[in-house]
Amino acid sequence: MFRFLRRRIYTSLVPLFVVLLGVFFLARLTGDPTSLYLPESATQAQREAFRATNGFDQPVLTQLLDYFKGVVQLDFGQSLRTGEDASAMALRAFPATLQLAFATMFLAILGAVIIGCWAAYRPNSLADRISSLLSMTAASIPDFWFAIMGVYVFAILFGWLPTSGVDNGMLSWILPIATLLIRPLGVLTQVVRGAMVSALSAPYVRLARSKGAGDLRVVTHHALRNAAAPALTVAGDLMVGLVNGAVVVEAIFGWPGIGKLMIDAILQRDFAVLQAAVLLTAVSIFVLNIVIDACYALLDARVRDKVKV
Repeated sequence: MFRFLRRRIYTSLVPLFVVLLGVFFLARLTGDPTSLYLPESATQAQREAFRATNGFDQPVLTQLLDYFKGVVQLDFGQSLRTGEDASAMALRAFPATLQLAFATMFLAILGAVIIGCWAAYRPNSLADRISSLLSMTAASIPDFWFAIMGVYVFAILFGWLPTSGVDNGMLSWILPIATLLIRPLGVLTQVVRGAMVSALSAPYVRLARSKGAGDLRVVTHHALRNAAAPALTVAGDLMVGLVNGAVVVEAIFGWPGIGKLMIDAILQRDFAVLQAAVLLTAVSIFVLNIVIDACYALLDARVRDKVKV
């Protein structure tokens, strides 16, 4: 297992390097921050002093080397907008994104297990067909569409829910979570339903029934346990998607997470904050992928045997 984890960590270093390289150059495509942070009346000397203070007057290669030196030291510099340490800003915003993502994934897994098991227990029934249709529809519609419709219907039209921020307690959670929840719930429901249909027709389930096992025990102790491995893999991929999708959702709902921080940094050409936020997000995604792979190897004997080889 340690060999497997070590190999996964090594293979993650190349894409992480590509992400870091990409964000460095893409950030600078947004333009020179000097014109954004200095008034139009600023003299040429003031502009040159601003560029020199922040290292923008250096050749691109020198800036790149300083950037990677900062990555190694976890020192991205200060925010151009607030003067605060960029890493501290990213670390402060990230828990809000994780709370949103984990709450959404918990509800998606819970709902998918209930609906998927119920539909698989009665395959091809009316309830199964309805749940399959709804789950396929939910899985095919992008998050931003649900966000726009949610804001229009529940916030603007009826005024039941706040449109943005976190000042309204649990009410502030409803629209962001509902927006992020619908697609993972639809995808996971299809996966759980398909895995459960196969598991319920397996020989070991028929053997358990012949020994007098009740329906609930057959579903929870036999079929669901073996259907968990493929569902876990998909859940891991969806969790990564939730962290990425939070960028749009947080911007729409004003959620104070890492996604909103990235959007604000792009608009304000705050390179240090953007680079710190992207690195933190990328590392978290790579760690999450490694954890999911390890859990999958523990659950699936076939994968575990390959790991030992």
